[in-house]
Amino acid sequence: MHYSNSNFVLLTFILEKTFRKPYAELLNKYITKPLGLTNTSLGGKINTSKNECSSYRYIDTWKPEPETDISIPLGAGGIVSTPADLVKFSDALFSGKLLKTETLELMKTPKGQYGMGLFKIPFFDLTGYGHTGGIDGFSSVFSYFPDGNISYAMTCNGSNFNNNNISIAVLSAVFSKPYEIPDFKTYEVSPEELDKYLGVYSSAQIPIKITITRENKTLIAQGTGQSSFPLEATEKDKFRFDQAGILMEFDTESKTMVLKQGGGEFRFTKE
Repeated sequence: MHYSNSNFVLLTFILEKTFRKPYAELLNKYITKPLGLTNTSLGGKINTSKNECSSYRYIDTWKPEPETDISIPLGAGGIVSTPADLVKFSDALFSGKLLKTETLELMKTPKGQYGMGLFKIPFFDLTGYGHTGGIDGFSSVFSYFPDGNISYAMTCNGSNFNNNNISIAVLSAVFSKPYEIPDFKTYEVSPEELDKYLGVYSSAQIPIKITITRENKTLIAQGTGQSSFPLEATEKDKFRFDQAGILMEFDTESKTMVLKQGGGEFRFTKE
């Protein structure tokens, strides 16, 4: 079983048809009001005058991301919340205040990679349960670890570092696990040097092409049918995108690029 945005949108429609009420009302009646989640609701048009924030992406500087109409994602990414409310929700869910014990056990029992609304989250010798989220430049994480009855949540409206690595750092502190602080040094590359890497790269290993472009002093990578993302130079010919754990190493003489991600290594050739 895998996570599916489309299926969560369908579940939203099923709820609305079954109860004959808008999803926002159901969210308020059955979850936010009973649990006292005063900063959680179905989102709408962002209003910064009401202390709401826009989302951003970093390319040389922080730039606003386009805003998705919440009527599109609904239950698949339309809920607005805070870390404090997410922790309250987590505590209520895993203490049995929201669901019957057998229903919660179904959520915690994955079939393949995914359960009924929860991922299993391994951390050293511990196992937690939780979920991540992301839309536009927003991202979120919540997890619960039975050992110690620990709930952890993070929300972000612009990230230039991998949220998973941030979570590992926090959980390492909570559970007294070893953790090495990463090196945040960057490597300056001139626009003229960056232009040597531009082009379309294809691989015999995976059916995807990666297009490399430049925006000011930043390389931009985009896989076929995917969103673009900025690359940060770490040393000569080497770049990274921390949010997805991507490393790219170019060889301009042979016109090749090696992409490393999640333990995999894929060789691309410039077309």
